[in-house]
Amino acid sequence: MNMRRLLIFVTLQLSLMALHAEVVWFDGQHPITYCAPKKTESVVMTALDMWKSDMLQVTGMTPVASTKATIKLVHTPSLPADGFRIYTNGKQIIIEGGNGRGMAYGLLELSRLAGVSPWIWWGDVVPEKKNRLVMNDDFETEQHPSVAYRGIFLNDEDWSLRLWSHKNFEPSAKSEIGPKTYRKVFELMLRLRANTIWPAMHPGTTAFFKIPGAKAIADSCGMVIGTSHCEPLLRNNVDEWNTAERGAFNYRTNREQVHQYWIERLKEVKKSKDNMFTIGMRGIHDSSMEGYKTEQEKFDGLQQVINDQQELLRQHVGNPAKQMQVFVPYKEVLQLYEKGLQVPDYVTLMWCDDNYGYMTRLSNAKEQQRSGGAGVYYHLSYWGRPHDYLWLTTTQPGLIYNEMREAYNHNVRKLWIVNVHDPKVAAYDLELFLDLAWNINCEDGQTLTKHLESWLCRQFGQEAGKRLLPVMHEFYRLCGERRPEFMGYTQVELDKKKYPRGLSAVGDIPLSAIEAAQRLSAFQHLKTEIMAIRMLVRSELNDAFFAAIEYPVSAAAAMSTKILSDSIESHRAYEEIQALTKRYNEMNGGKWRHLMDAAPRKLPVFDNVHAQLTGADQPCIMMLKAADYQSASNGTRIIQMLGHSMNAVAMPKDGYMTYDIMIEDEGDYILQTALIPTQPNDDGDLRFCVSVDDRQSVVYSFKEPFRSERWKQNVLSGQAVRNTKVHLHQGHHTITVRALDNHIVFDQLRIFKSF
Repeated sequence: MNMRRLLIFVTLQLSLMALHAEVVWFDGQHPITYCAPKKTESVVMTALDMWKSDMLQVTGMTPVASTKATIKLVHTPSLPADGFRIYTNGKQIIIEGGNGRGMAYGLLELSRLAGVSPWIWWGDVVPEKKNRLVMNDDFETEQHPSVAYRGIFLNDEDWSLRLWSHKNFEPSAKSEIGPKTYRKVFELMLRLRANTIWPAMHPGTTAFFKIPGAKAIADSCGMVIGTSHCEPLLRNNVDEWNTAERGAFNYRTNREQVHQYWIERLKEVKKSKDNMFTIGMRGIHDSSMEGYKTEQEKFDGLQQVINDQQELLRQHVGNPAKQMQVFVPYKEVLQLYEKGLQVPDYVTLMWCDDNYGYMTRLSNAKEQQRSGGAGVYYHLSYWGRPHDYLWLTTTQPGLIYNEMREAYNHNVRKLWIVNVHDPKVAAYDLELFLDLAWNINCEDGQTLTKHLESWLCRQFGQEAGKRLLPVMHEFYRLCGERRPEFMGYTQVELDKKKYPRGLSAVGDIPLSAIEAAQRLSAFQHLKTEIMAIRMLVRSELNDAFFAAIEYPVSAAAAMSTKILSDSIESHRAYEEIQALTKRYNEMNGGKWRHLMDAAPRKLPVFDNVHAQLTGADQPCIMMLKAADYQSASNGTRIIQMLGHSMNAVAMPKDGYMTYDIMIEDEGDYILQTALIPTQPNDDGDLRFCVSVDDRQSVVYSFKEPFRSERWKQNVLSGQAVRNTKVHLHQGHHTITVRALDNHIVFDQLRIFKSF
C-alpha cells in the first residue's frame, strides 16, 4: 500500500513537472551555447556581439558557438520583414528572423527575457546577475512591426549630444558627433527595434557622410539612413553646400551645380544598402526655395525639382519606383502640395505635427490608397516659437499614444520619425513611441499606465517600479500643465526691435499665490517620495535612477520653485538646478560629462530670476474630469496620462457625453470647457458644442491659425479653453458636450461663480 502511494505520488510529481517543463539555457556552470548561419547579414553579427556582451554581464560567462547549441539562429524568409519568431524545440531555443534585422531583434529579445534593459548602456541600467536562465518548453512569441520604417531624427543636438561626443566620449578637435557615438546610437536603436535614423545636421555639426566609416557602421547595424525635409537626396546642405565654390543654392539660376551636388551623393551610396531619399527642395537653412517669388513660381519650380530628381535617381541609383523616397509637405510646401503638386504615387508622404506633439495633417481617403504610403514626423523636443523645450523630455505619454494611434488609423504606416535632441534624456517617451511603431496594439488608451509601470519595473525592480508609477504619473500631469521650459511664461523669436535677441524676459505671470503654492506642494511631495523609493533600488542602479527619475523630477521642481518663489527661495532653487546638473554630468565616473545643459540657448527662463504672481484667485466651485461622464455615445475613448485631468476623452464626430451636477445657489455662472489643443488633421474644423439641460447648444471652434497668439497659449498650457455664461437655478442640471468634427479630445469641465 505504501509502495502504491509512493508510485502515485511520483507519477503526480512527474505529471506536474511535465506541465511545467523548462528549457534550461544557462545552468550556472557552463556558458550559453549558440549557433548562427555561416553566411548572414552584418547586422546579425552586430546583434550577436551585443547579446554575448549582455550574457557576460548576466551570467559572468561569454556564450560560445557550438554545433550542439541551445540557442539556434535561423533565417526564415516567409516571416514579415524585420519580424521574428522565438520558440522551443526539444531542448533548443529557436530564433527565426524574416531578414537580418529580424534575426537581430529576436536575439536581443532574448536579452530582454534575461532581464537586460535596452538602456543597459545609455541608461546605465546594470542587469542583475543570474545563476540560471530557463524558458517554458511551450514558449512561443512571433512579432513583426506595425510600421515599416521606425526611427529618430537627431536634431538640436548643439547643447547635449554633440558636446558630449566630441568633448568627452570620443575627443575631437572637430565639432562633430563621431563614429563611436553613432555606433552607440545605432545599437540603442536595434535594442528598441528601430531601423531608421536621420543624422544630426545643425550648423556646427559635421555632416554624417563626411565622418569616415559612419555609413559603413550604419550598414553593419541595419540602419536605414535618411535626411530631414530640407536635405534632399541625402545631402546636408548646411555643412556640405559651399557657396564660394558652387554658387547660390538656387535651382532656377544654378541648376547644373545643384544637380552635380546631388549626383555626387547618389554615386557614393549606390552600392551601399538601406538608403532613404528625401525629395523636394528648400533653402539651405530650412527657408523657402531661393529664386522663386510668387506662389506659382514656387509651385512650378518645386514640380520641376521633383521630376528631375526622379530622373537623377534612375540614372545613378536605379528604378526610382523601387527606392524608398519621402516627400515632406512642411510649412509653405504643404500649400504647394495642396495646390496640386504631382508627387509620384510610390513616394511616401510624410505628415508633421505642429512641433508640440499635435498632428496637423493626415492622409485623406485618396491618399491612403497611395502605394508609397505615408509617414509621420513627430517632436519630443523643439527649438523655436513660441518657446523651446530642449532641456527635459516631458511630453505626456497619452498625447504620444493618441496622436500615433490616430495616424495609424489613417493608414500612416510606412515611416515614423521622432525628433529628439538626445536619446538618453528622451528615454521613456522615445521607447513608447518606438513600441507603438513596433506594435500599435501593445497598449490602448485605457491601459497606457501599464506600459509606464512595466518600464519602471524593468528599469528599477518590481517594488520600486510600482511605487514610482504614481510619482511619474503626477510628474507628467504637472508637466502637462506647464513644461519646465515654459515656466517663465516667456517667448522666443519675437520682434528683435522690441525684445533683445527676440526673447521676452521673465516678469509677471498669471498665476495666483494659491495656484503657485499648490504646484510647489505637489512637486515637494514627489521629491519626498523619490527619496524614499531610492532606498529600494539596487545600488548599482543609482546612476540610472538619478538620470531617469531624480534629475528630471527634482530639476522640474526646482524650476517651479525658482520662478514662483521669493528671491531667497528662488536663488536656492537656481543653485539646486546647477548642483543637480553638475552631478548628472559627473555621474558614473564622468561618462556623461557635457551631456546635460540646464540652460540650452541661455534663454531668460533659465536665468537666476523669479516672476511676479499677478493672477487673481477665482474660486472654482466644481471641477469635472472629462472621463467622469454619466453617459457617452459609442466610440468614446478614455486616454490615460493625457491632459490636466490625466484622463482625457477622445470623441468620434457627432459623439456626446453628459454630466449631472448639483447647484447649491441660483445665480450666474461660467461653464469652462477645456480641450486638448489638437489640430484639424483632415483640413477641416475643430468644433464642439455645449448645452445645459434642454437649452440651445452653444457652438465653438478652437481651430487656430498656426503661430497665432491663441495657438501659442494653447500649446504652452496644454489646453484650449472656451467659456460659456449660464444662469443656473438651485438643484440638478445636465451638461452635454458634443464633438461636431473629428479629432476632438475633451479634458475638463470647470464651473466658476460669475461676478
